[in-house]
Amino acid sequence: MPWREMSPMEQRIEFIQDAETGLFTMTELADAYGISRRTAYKWVDRYDADGFDGLRDRSRRPHHSPTATDDAVIERLIALRTEHPRWGPKKLLPVLARRHPEVTWPSCATTSAILKRQGLVSPPRSGRRRHAAVPTVRGPITAPNDVWTTDFKGEFRTGDRAYCYPLTLRDGFSRFALRCDALADCTSEATRDRFSRAFATYGLPRHIRSDNGSPFAGPGVARLSRLSVWWIRLGIVPERIAPGHPEQNGSHEQFHAVLKAETTRPPAPHRRAQQRRFARFCREYNDERPHEALHDQTPASCYTPSPRPLPARVPPVNYPSHGDVRRVAHNGHVSWRGAVFFLSKALSCEDVAFEETDDGIWTVSFATFLLGRYDERHRAFHLVGSQISAGRSAGSAGSAPDAPKTKTR
Repeated sequence: MPWREMSPMEQRIEFIQDAETGLFTMTELADAYGISRRTAYKWVDRYDADGFDGLRDRSRRPHHSPTATDDAVIERLIALRTEHPRWGPKKLLPVLARRHPEVTWPSCATTSAILKRQGLVSPPRSGRRRHAAVPTVRGPITAPNDVWTTDFKGEFRTGDRAYCYPLTLRDGFSRFALRCDALADCTSEATRDRFSRAFATYGLPRHIRSDNGSPFAGPGVARLSRLSVWWIRLGIVPERIAPGHPEQNGSHEQFHAVLKAETTRPPAPHRRAQQRRFARFCREYNDERPHEALHDQTPASCYTPSPRPLPARVPPVNYPSHGDVRRVAHNGHVSWRGAVFFLSKALSCEDVAFEETDDGIWTVSFATFLLGRYDERHRAFHLVGSQISAGRSAGSAGSAPDAPKTKTR
């Protein structure tokens, strides 16, 4: 016959039954059950007060905790979390502190515990751990309008089955969302129109960072496009990430992830309604949502428009008198001292300058943008710096008859 195991509740019941017989003293019962006399009296008192239910284990939570979070504070946390279900403690607490500075708010850890108790935190998805790629070094961004970042978020269909192409534009220093447009296509004309509106409202930046896709980049020397040529004529330097390395524009990619989660799941019924969603999101993102990289300030509080206004007309390209100027043909070719070679169709009908830097070596530039160097002796055009990898990925461009091919070192 197996040994019978007794639970603590069964032992307490048996103890009470023995105590009620009156055959044993409390000292004898305490010794028999291996408890103190104080504990023995406690269980008798609980039985007298509540019967057998009094023998059950009770919560050890204190009846009063002076450090407990106030119910009104918890209600405000829950209300803001319900309004913004993707915001964590690091977003919720700065916003609540701005709205109610007189309240002492709990720490991030306490807030996280409160959200978990309320069932407002989803468990993490299981799967393979992903390691972030190490970004390459980019130029420093020390003030508003040093660098604007831009990209097209992946297209999707709205409720009427029409495609929507979201074009986003942000200030790299303040993270201020300058524009978010629901475009019907991603043509150079539509993109230039939205940039014109941004320049008219916020002025001109020093650099614009993008990927290598159309309409930001194109084939040919320096991967110029008609859009980037327009930027250069306005005094803006195009800055591109390396092909296949979106982490070099990581802050913008993170912005896209938040934009997608909060405005496109599910998509709006049509593109106009989707644009209204984007506008609401940008107002909240700029004016309400704190940003950790800004020490929990909002992007709007850290951004100021550029002092460089958009000119009424695109200024002409002027070169120093010591440079030799040549006009690029409509097919993107330029002739130089009997040789014809291809630059870029984006530069068609534009003037470029040749400046001799060594015997037979000429620096070729468009406005203030360096295109490369032409070796007159070998009739070879060489890319410089980061353009080398871009030129190789674009492939060799075509050339006119009897003209030298573009080469890279």
